[in-house]
Amino acid sequence: MTEPTALPLRAAVPEKYTWDLTTLYPTEKDFHNALHQFATDCADFVKNYTGQIDDAQTALEALPAYAAINRASDHLGTYAELSTSTDLTNAHFRQLATQAEAVLTKAEADLTFFTSALMDLPDTELAKVAATNDDYAPLVRHIRRDKKIRLDPATESALAQLQPTLNAFSTIYGQTRSADMRFPDFMVAGKTYPLSFTMYEDLYAYSPNTAVRRTAFHEFSKVLAQYQNTVAANYYAQVTKEKRMATLRGFDSVVDYLLYDQEVDRSMFNRQIDLITNEFGPVMQRYITHLKEARGLDEMQFADRLIDLDPDFAPQVSVEDSKHYISDAVAQLGEKYHDMIMQAYPERWVDFLGNIGKETGGFCAQPYRSHPLILMSWTHELADVYTLVHELGHAGQGIMSAQSHGPLAFTPSTYIIESPSTFNELLLTNSLIAHTNDARMKRFAYTKLLTNTYFHNFITHLLEAAYQREVYALVDAGESFDAQTLNDITRTVFKRFWGDSMTFDADSDLTWMRQSHYYMGLYSYTYSASLTVATQAFLRIRDHQPGAVDNWLHFLQLGDSLDPIQSAKVAGVDITTDAPLHNTIQYLSGVVDDVIQLSKKLDH
Repeated sequence: MTEPTALPLRAAVPEKYTWDLTTLYPTEKDFHNALHQFATDCADFVKNYTGQIDDAQTALEALPAYAAINRASDHLGTYAELSTSTDLTNAHFRQLATQAEAVLTKAEADLTFFTSALMDLPDTELAKVAATNDDYAPLVRHIRRDKKIRLDPATESALAQLQPTLNAFSTIYGQTRSADMRFPDFMVAGKTYPLSFTMYEDLYAYSPNTAVRRTAFHEFSKVLAQYQNTVAANYYAQVTKEKRMATLRGFDSVVDYLLYDQEVDRSMFNRQIDLITNEFGPVMQRYITHLKEARGLDEMQFADRLIDLDPDFAPQVSVEDSKHYISDAVAQLGEKYHDMIMQAYPERWVDFLGNIGKETGGFCAQPYRSHPLILMSWTHELADVYTLVHELGHAGQGIMSAQSHGPLAFTPSTYIIESPSTFNELLLTNSLIAHTNDARMKRFAYTKLLTNTYFHNFITHLLEAAYQREVYALVDAGESFDAQTLNDITRTVFKRFWGDSMTFDADSDLTWMRQSHYYMGLYSYTYSASLTVATQAFLRIRDHQPGAVDNWLHFLQLGDSLDPIQSAKVAGVDITTDAPLHNTIQYLSGVVDDVIQLSKKLDH
């Protein structure tokens, strides 16, 4: 493992390891000019089309301008958000984001008249709009669905104006986590180690040194505990807001309200949680017990769950080294896809290194028909390559979808949005296995498949969803909660999945404080839903089924042209049944068997 060092200031990060935002706007002055022009264009749109949309023809006259406004909004919002994400302590960036938010919020409120006008059109006129342009068909599909939950135009406009306030809980959480929490150095065996939120999550959680790993987790958790009541109160405000919004739009349950935009129902949400907990839980209990025995641990504590089975074999990977890993992985989808993805390096799509004040974790922003922008914090571990190839999966889909569709039709349902990213992780593992006959390397690759891809997406995020289900059940029942309630729910969810294979304590109970996805509706479970689709599509390619690669590349181009069920069918996966999920769990059970057998072989 790389020797930990304190994070640098943002200004000290070399430019070659930062992303290039000039593809959006060459200078900050250009951004401000574009923001001013955007406000003018929105005002003109309102003036020209208010009260004028009464049939398909007038709607079609307005839609090109409406699409252009949406594209401009996407670019402006992305630029402001990404500038801030690199240093949440930077007052100038916060001011820039606030200015953009004010203009974009006003525009969103002012433009609600247009979607309201479209909803007032008869279905016959909406059908003409959809038939005229394929890129308008998804908008019409959503307009038709939304008629039954739409409020009167004045209320919709008021809610749009309130969005900065309604979204403030996420901002407060982010500031608390990234700007306010201060983690002291800790000492093990006479040696001092620096600590931060990012350093714990990206480095110490994987440390092969048991004393360092467990001490880091305890010291990290001590700081979380100091903020638990504030974060719980903020989260309660978030879910109360969601419940109020659900009631306003006629939903009995906040879960149904949050699933609505994904175009799936509660049965698919519950199936994902329950099948993985009941069937995949025992599979991973078997693996985690093997891990404990192989590493000679006295017990498998929560702080130990992410360690490597064979830490002495884990390669160090620099940013430069990552190129050949990425190249080998994505080459499996053909030369055109490979060459597109490899532009990430010369075009500086990625903000690689951590710094003080930088947002934690990783994400990919895909501004329409501009190159993707990926945030991460490189720690020189193979896990970083998995994060990078994951985000590049999003990037590839964003580029291919934007090439095929207009700005109103290029963003897929969140139910399947993580399929391309998790699929690319499977490509990475497959390339690692394909390039070796060494039993130790094969075992290493299989454990990375389990611990990087499925642990993160099929367990961590799935258990977050199980936790959310319990929280929303309380809110739907009219009950409140505090930090202790959330601690108890967290422990119950963990015990349900892990059984007696792992021990939990007051530190692990605070895990609910570490995830920003709780401020993004029911997003967490979509990782496992998407990975189910990705696994089945990957296995088709691995097994050389005719048309499998072309099917997948077609899937990446779909955007929002189809709902998630139909989109998955293009990739050769039927998610209307539980067969893909059962097949995925069966596949993973086989992987665990392979790991255990390889360990026995290597031990002799």
